[in-house]
Amino acid sequence: MTTTDERPAAATQRSLWQELATWPLRRWIFAAAMATGTVVVVAIVTVLIPNPWFVREIPPTPWAWPVLITTGLLSGLVAATYVARKDEAQQRRSGVLGMTGTIAAFFAVGCPVCNKLVLIALGYAGALQFFEPLQPYLAGGAIVLLGIAFVQRVRRESACPLPSVRA
Repeated sequence: MTTTDERPAAATQRSLWQELATWPLRRWIFAAAMATGTVVVVAIVTVLIPNPWFVREIPPTPWAWPVLITTGLLSGLVAATYVARKDEAQQRRSGVLGMTGTIAAFFAVGCPVCNKLVLIALGYAGALQFFEPLQPYLAGGAIVLLGIAFVQRVRRESACPLPSVRA
């Protein structure tokens, strides 16, 4: 007969949904705030929300809002994994996949000729001819990266929990 301690780590891991059910309220509030902030900031800068500060020369694609909302939700969830539980020490783990996914989504939903970096690298014609057709793939890649980052962070948390700090 084997005990819980003798089982392989994969057998003792909780499912993603079971782990999310253990999140404290402050993590969910932080996730919601970060998701909202990500959507609003990116939508203003990319002029998905019309505003007096930025200009968009090419209208947004039909998939821009769904990509942005999905990006915001996943970015908020990834960011919430950095909020320590009350019984945990502060975690220091890399957020490279999550950050890369969020930045890629920003470029995916933005105007291809309004982006100064794209214009400098490719010029106006190059932005329309080469960058604009790549934007849907960039959007898909961004969502995949954010999804992988979120699942990895949640699974690592239950697979290798930090010891409790006794006060």
